[in-house]
Amino acid sequence: MAKSKIPLTPKGGMYGVICQVAGLFSFVSSKNKLETLRHIHSDCAAIPPSGARGKGIFFLLLLGLFACNHTQKPDTEGIISGSTTIVADESIFTIVDDEAEIFALNYKQAQIKFNYQPEQKLVKLFLSDSIKTAIMARDLTSQEKQHFLDQKIVIRTNRFAIDGIALIVNKASTDSVITIQQLKNALLGSYKNDKDWVFDNAQSSTLAYLMQFASVKTFAGNVYALKSNKEVIKYVSTHPQAVGVVSLSWLVRPTPDIETELKNIKLLALGGDNKKYHKPTQSTLKTGKYPLTRNLFIHNCQGSAGLGTGFASFLAGELGQRIVLKAGLAPDSLPSRQLNFK
Repeated sequence: MAKSKIPLTPKGGMYGVICQVAGLFSFVSSKNKLETLRHIHSDCAAIPPSGARGKGIFFLLLLGLFACNHTQKPDTEGIISGSTTIVADESIFTIVDDEAEIFALNYKQAQIKFNYQPEQKLVKLFLSDSIKTAIMARDLTSQEKQHFLDQKIVIRTNRFAIDGIALIVNKASTDSVITIQQLKNALLGSYKNDKDWVFDNAQSSTLAYLMQFASVKTFAGNVYALKSNKEVIKYVSTHPQAVGVVSLSWLVRPTPDIETELKNIKLLALGGDNKKYHKPTQSTLKTGKYPLTRNLFIHNCQGSAGLGTGFASFLAGELGQRIVLKAGLAPDSLPSRQLNFK
């Protein structure tokens, strides 16, 4: 594994039946049956009207095709229908992927393609006006906001979760805690140890966060960048002298291909001069006791009620916040609980 040094409805009724009948008629005569099925309205359902015969059936079929084509075009984007692309920070892939999966199950007429990129590439795509919605591990800077204001584009920003930057070591390591100052010194190269510090990507938000945290533009020679959070976890699992820096979400909701490696790593507790150390948990993220926390945002500059707006509303809603809770991060707002008294 190579390391690189870091320099730096129509609902029911007669028309519902018409849509279904017309759709089935198209399905029988179509060469591309799968594509035709996608155009049949799934929620057009009703009891067929009686008395339709002969020429009347033909007329209804034509009317049904007209109704389907003019009431809900597949290419028309709404808050829960149509198609769009959202660019997302790859360092928080697991939480975004969880949200995307449940959203797709609930809104089958919505097709969102997620383009996962490291932060630097993500920002370029978002500012280039090619993608209207971005999920990031930080707020937009004043310069980035001004870019949209100059174009008279309204940006809608919503925080949906609080993430933690986790420090991981091999289980064989004798280290269990580290102070904030020791962390900064290690990244600056002034803390004498034989550790290799590994990040997910040279252009990642995780790296940018730690550079700002340590107030440096270039890290020490023992700080390296790999290519992904997966590679960091795999590297630390086989190197006792390494310290990995990853998003907490990768540890709580890992992808199946790194579950074995996770058994060979452990979390470091981080503390200040008061000798109180904390590991990243939902509680310490929400209360701010864990020092390395960051807010997760969805930025939408569509200018109209599109799928970006719909997905942002889903993230902020009760179901979206429960998914955050299950993923091990701190939700922006705690989902309500129902108490049944007997």
